[in-house]
Amino acid sequence: MSRLRALWQASVNATKRAVVWNSEDLFPPSERYIFKFNSKDEVKKWHLYSDSEYGGLSSASLEITDSVSGGDTSSTGVFSGNLSLDMSEESPWRIRRSGFCGMRSKKFDGFIDLDSYDTIAMKLRGDGRCYISTIYTENWVNSPGQEEDNSWQAFVYLPQDSWQILKIPLESYLPTWKGNVIEAKLEMNPARVVGMSLSLNAEGGVPGARTGPGDFRLEVDWIKAMRTL
Repeated sequence: MSRLRALWQASVNATKRAVVWNSEDLFPPSERYIFKFNSKDEVKKWHLYSDSEYGGLSSASLEITDSVSGGDTSSTGVFSGNLSLDMSEESPWRIRRSGFCGMRSKKFDGFIDLDSYDTIAMKLRGDGRCYISTIYTENWVNSPGQEEDNSWQAFVYLPQDSWQILKIPLESYLPTWKGNVIEAKLEMNPARVVGMSLSLNAEGGVPGARTGPGDFRLEVDWIKAMRTL
């Protein structure tokens, strides 16, 4: 009898686990953190790139810094560096323009599913420059055999030197190819997100943003997905 009772209890426990799993799957939380820049281990999730890979002279760094407020210590990420329009005289590359830097997340272990969300939110403190938020999705738009991920981009502009929460609807991200907007009407597949990035160019952006060569600094507290509808 005790054996039958044990089997019955095991069956009940398995059913409870299945119900919990299905419930979370059907009703995901309204907000989901994707990145929290709250420890030095966060830096390991990203890699930096710039025109220096092609003979340019721009430079970038990503660091975690601590600040104290009201006796409490908090950590944030600082993406900073210098944009240069110059090229090394010894460079074998002939790129069309220099003056760009970026930080791109390393590929997720597989992908993350953001199909239940409609907005990307970021807590940032900018410097008056216009940055670019990019979402990389698994390749399903490009031609077969093409290895690059699909990229979807939106402007990030913070005119004030203060912390702000910027919310970008996923529908505002435009499909791009090598930095140029694809004119064809395409839809993002948010269920297969493989990475993200923040970048900037010395030229271009939204009207009123600071442009040109020189230093840049963007502080990042967190990046999350939100369901607002």
